[in-house]
Amino acid sequence: MTVTKMSWRPQYRSSKFRNVYGKVASREHCFDGIPITKNVHDNHFCAVNARFLAIVTESAGGGSFLVIPLEQTGRIEPNYPKVCGHQGNVLDIKWNPFIENIIASCSEDTSVRIWEIPEGGLKRNMTEAVLELYGHSRRVGLVEWHPTTNNILFSAGYDYKVLIWNLDIGEPVKMIDCHTDVILCMSFNTDGSLLATTCKDKKLRVVEPRSGRVLQEASCKNHRVNRVVFLGSTKRLLTTGVSRWNTRQIALWDQEDLSMPLIEEEIDGLSGLLFPFYDADTHMLYLAGKGDGNIRYYEIGSEKPYLSYLMEFRSPAPQKGLGVMPKHGLDVTACEVFRFYKLVTLKGLIEPISMIVPRRSETYQEDIYPMTPGMEPALTPDEWLSGVNRDPILMSLKEGYKKTSKIVFKAPVREKRSVVVNGIDLLENVPPRTENELLRMFFRQQDEIRRLKDELSQKDIRIRQLQLELKNLRNSPKNN
Repeated sequence: MTVTKMSWRPQYRSSKFRNVYGKVASREHCFDGIPITKNVHDNHFCAVNARFLAIVTESAGGGSFLVIPLEQTGRIEPNYPKVCGHQGNVLDIKWNPFIENIIASCSEDTSVRIWEIPEGGLKRNMTEAVLELYGHSRRVGLVEWHPTTNNILFSAGYDYKVLIWNLDIGEPVKMIDCHTDVILCMSFNTDGSLLATTCKDKKLRVVEPRSGRVLQEASCKNHRVNRVVFLGSTKRLLTTGVSRWNTRQIALWDQEDLSMPLIEEEIDGLSGLLFPFYDADTHMLYLAGKGDGNIRYYEIGSEKPYLSYLMEFRSPAPQKGLGVMPKHGLDVTACEVFRFYKLVTLKGLIEPISMIVPRRSETYQEDIYPMTPGMEPALTPDEWLSGVNRDPILMSLKEGYKKTSKIVFKAPVREKRSVVVNGIDLLENVPPRTENELLRMFFRQQDEIRRLKDELSQKDIRIRQLQLELKNLRNSPKNN
C-alpha cells in the first residue's frame, strides 16, 4: 500500500461545513477563578455533559476535582466544594454516557472511583465514592466508559494492563495484557466491539476487548503515535503523533490492515501533543494542540484524499485540555454542531467554544443533525460480556432531546478481598517498583521533609517573636 503525502493547499469544493466558525462564549458565560491542575500528564483534566462540568484542580495532599452545574457560570468561589476522596493526583475523569450524575475518576493512588453527584451539584466536599475499584498495582492514567453498554468501564494503568470492570458487581471481569509499556490512549469503534490503543512502545493496536486478542498491530517507526480515534463506522482510524524529524503529524489507517497508513500529513513543527476529536454525525475532525491556541478542522471523505482541510479557529490563549459536550447538549437553534470547553490554566478560566454552521433559517436543520447516539444503553453488562454486539440506540435532536435518563446507578455491596482475573490475583502479584517510581517517591519524601522543616522554622520564628513581645511588655514602664 502506498503512502500518499497530501498537499497543504485546501481543496475548494462544495461542503455544507466549508464555513463552520468557532464562537467563544462571552466572559459571563465562562467559568472563572478555577485552580486548574498543573499536572503534566497528557489528559484533558476536564469532562462535560448536558448538566455538569468537571475539572481536575490543583490540591495539596491527595487529588480533587470540581463539579459545577452548567448554568452556574461566572466566578467560582475559592472555597467551592470539591470531590476530594483520592489519596493521589487525579489523572482522568469521565462522565457515564447513560447516567448524567455518575462520574468515574482514576488516580496515582492506584484506584478507580465512581461518584454520584447530587441533584443541583455539590453543597459540601464529597469524600465518599459510591464505589472504589482496586485492581491496578500502579497509578491509573485512563478511564473510558463502554459506548453502548451500561456499567462497563475500562481503566488503563501504569502496570501496562487494561482492566474491564462490571460495575453491577464492582469487580474487574477481564484483563487486556498485551501492552509492553504505558498505554497512552484508548478509543472504541461505534458499537464497542473493538478497542484501539496507542502505547509508549510505539505500537498502534486494534484489540478485541472481551478476549484481549490483538487483531491488528502497527509498529510505527516513521510516525510515533500518541493519540488514536476511531472514525465512526468508516472502518478507519486516525492517529496523531510525531515524525522522525520531530514534526507533528496525523495518519489515517485502515482498521483491518495496519501494515501502512493510508495517508500521512505533517501539521507543523510545534512540540505540544495533538488531540484529535471526531464527530461521526458531520464527518468532521478537529485537531487541537496542547499549549496551542488554535483548533484546525477537516472533513473526512470515503475516497482520496480522505481528508479535506476546512478552516482554523484561532485564539491567543493556550489550551491545557478540552472537554467536549455530547451531541444532545448542543444548541440546535443556533446551528451548533460541536462545543469545546477550553482549559486556560494561566487565567484559571474554562472557556466554551461553539462550532457553528452559518445558516439564515431559524428552523431545525435536518441535514446537519442526523439521528445520533442517545442516552439509552443498547446492552446490559451480561449481554456484552457474553459476546453480543449492538449499535447505539439513536435519538433525534429535533424534539424531546432534553429528557433526563431514567437509569439509576446502584452500587453493589461487597467486601474487600482478593481480585482474581484470568487466574491471577492482581493485588497479590504486584511487580517491583521501577527506578523512576522509586526516585519519584524519594523526591516526594524530600519535598515533604523540606516542607515540614520550613513549617518548624516558621513556628520557631513566631515563638521567638512572642517571647520578645512578652519581654518588652514586662519591661514596659506601666508594669513597673
